[in-house]
Amino acid sequence: MDAELAKLSYEEARDELVSVVRRLESGAETLEESLALWERGEALARRCETWLAGAQAKLDARLAEPTT
Repeated sequence: MDAELAKLSYEEARDELVSVVRRLESGAETLEESLALWERGEALARRCETWLAGAQAKLDARLAEPTT
C-alpha cells in the first residue's frame, strides 16, 4: 500500500471508493481512465479492509479479556 493510501481514514477511503465506483458505473471514462480507476478502487478497498480487520481484532481482544 502506498504512503498516500496509508494515511487515509476508513471514512476517507470509503468515500473515495464510492466516488470511483460511481465514475466507473457512469461509463463516461476512457478505457485507460477506467483501468486507472479500477486499480485505485482495488487499493481503496484493500485500505478499507485493513481498517475493518484492525477494528475486528481490537473488538476480539476486548471480548477475550476476562471480566471481573
